[in-house]
Formats: sequence, structure tokens, C-alpha cells
Amino acid sequence: MGSVFGNLLKISIFGESHGDGIGVVIDGFPSGIAFDETFILSEMKRRAPSSHVGSTPRKEPDLPRILSGVKDRYTTGAPICAVIENTNTRSEDYAPFSETPRPGHADFTASIRYNGYQDARGGGHFSGRLTAPLTFAGALCKLALKEKGVEICAHILQIGALYDNTFPLAPTQSLFSSLREKSLPVINDAVGADMTAYLEEIRANKDSVGGMIECIATGLPAGVGSPMFDTVESRIASILYAIPAVRGVSFGAGFDVASMLGSVANDAFYCENNSVKTVTNHHGGVLGGITTGMPILLRCAFKPTPSIAKEQNTVNLKTGENTILEIQGRHDVCIACRAVPVVESAVAISLLDQMLEAFGYENFR
Repeated sequence: MGSVFGNLLKISIFGESHGDGIGVVIDGFPSGIAFDETFILSEMKRRAPSSHVGSTPRKEPDLPRILSGVKDRYTTGAPICAVIENTNTRSEDYAPFSETPRPGHADFTASIRYNGYQDARGGGHFSGRLTAPLTFAGALCKLALKEKGVEICAHILQIGALYDNTFPLAPTQSLFSSLREKSLPVINDAVGADMTAYLEEIRANKDSVGGMIECIATGLPAGVGSPMFDTVESRIASILYAIPAVRGVSFGAGFDVASMLGSVANDAFYCENNSVKTVTNHHGGVLGGITTGMPILLRCAFKPTPSIAKEQNTVNLKTGENTILEIQGRHDVCIACRAVPVVESAVAISLLDQMLEAFGYENFR
């Protein structure tokens, strides 16, 4: 099971949704980084279920217990291990899924891959619950990156056919702070109100809906990354695809470049205060797999939550018969609503790993 990510900075995610606990081991994290517990807990709270209509009613405190790697409020350089207890589980809701897999979920493929021995409760190791330790690791990486002037922020760009404003070319710190405080992080609050009403409608219809998250990383120097098989984009995309329900990742203008002329898609260079910049950012801050110094801009598409209350066709794996499945339990109407800090965390983990490769540990001490 591939639950380890990274080159110099490695994270290993462990646990199942309804087991005793979940957690992460972070190996290769720089020493001497201040452990800001208030910030880390605020990041965990952003990911946790909220009162917003798009969120699951399952509530858990998500308080990470640090077993190693932090002493006197600073990282020691030793592997950091954090455990988060699972305290609010209803495993009986998931009992049928070992034999009657949910359409759109990993129940079927997990059963085939692990010969029926997988933990099906709450989705087991395939659950979105595993994004809690990922968020903890990302929060730590954000703290390290912030010391080097790198900031990462995301917002909900799309729910269904409703679109928020995109990030400006040079977003402000006040915009980042504003988005962090919102239960539904959107730039345009009027669109946010429309999204909320739409989610109410979807919930009433016992259905779910997909969404898209836009993420930006500012303050990165030029020269991070490598060409070919080790590009900035491929490294970031590989961890983003580890987030359950992610079905598409694009950078800069993304698929829109297919309809552009070169004269439009090319980002013209100019010099300002002895720094090379570009007038536009269609390339998303990366050329040839290497950062340009402009903000990294990416978008992440999420499929609708597979677990819906509507009746669905499935099969009984034990009898081989077709059957009808009606799902009980507590599920998100739109996964993207809670995934904003998760996307930020995934990007932070990948960027810190690549920054360490580019500039060495000595620049983080």
C-alpha cells in the first residue's frame, strides 16, 4: 500500500477511518522550526466538519497528539509522529459495503486488491478521514515555508455550475486572511450565498455535487524544480491525486491553453526592481518544470461524494446478483467544501520537499 510520499521530506500516513486512530510520521523535517500550536489547531479546525450545509454532521475534535520530533515548542530534526484519535464512529452504517460496494467508491477495488481483508468501516484507509493527518503535516510545512516568505492559500472556485472569482495576479495578505476565516471560503460572497442555497437544494434531493478548488503559492523563488519526470507540476499533482475524490489537476490556464494563440498564451517578461516578472501568468508560475518566481497557480477538480441517500444499482459480490443499495450514514454534500485546507497542505508538503532539494537544509535552520 503506497502511503509514503516525498524525497528528502517524507510523510507516511497510517490508520483507518473507524480504527482507534489515524496519524502521520514526518521524516526529514527541518530542525528549529517554531511549533505554533495555535496555527496548527486552526488548520485542523478548517478541515473538520462545520455547520455549513455542505459538510457531514460527523464531529470529531481532531486534536493531534505529538509523540516525537518536537521539544520546547521547536522541531528537533527527528521524525515527527502525530496521532489523532477517532472518537465518533458508527461502523454499523458501513457493514453492507463489503458485499454490496457503493458505486463511485473504492469499496469494490479495495475488495479485489486486498482479497476482502480491507477494513470497510467508514471507507477504512481510503476514507477522506485520512486527510486529517495530511492537514497536520501540511500545517507544519506551511510554518517552515512561511519563514522563507512562501504563503499558500486556496478557495472554492466552483460548485456545480456556480463560479467564484479567480485569484488576482498579485493577491494580498488580507485576501488570504479573509478566506481562512470563512466557513465557505470564496472570494465573492454573493456567489457564496448562491452556492449555499444550491447545496441546500442538493441535500434536500438526497444527492451530492462536485466542485473545484483553486490554490495559489506566492513568494517562491525562481529555480525550484527539474525537467522531464521531476517537474514542479508532476510532484505537486502526485500528492494532490492522493486526496480522495480528486479527478483533475491543472496549472495556470490549464486546458484553456488548447484554445489560445501563442501570442496570448505566452507570458511576456519584464523587469521590476531587478526582478524578472511576467505580465500574465498563464503558465502558473512554472516553465520547463522549474519555478519562474511568479505565483504557482493550480486548480483541483473533485467528484461528487459517492455516498448519497438516493437508491443506486450495485451488485452483491457474494451471490453475484444485481441489487439495490440505499446508503445510510453521515456524508458531505460537496467534498470540495472541506477540502480547501487539504489542497493547501498537499501543495505545502510538496513545495517544502522541493525547496529542501533546491536549497538544502541549512537554509531552514
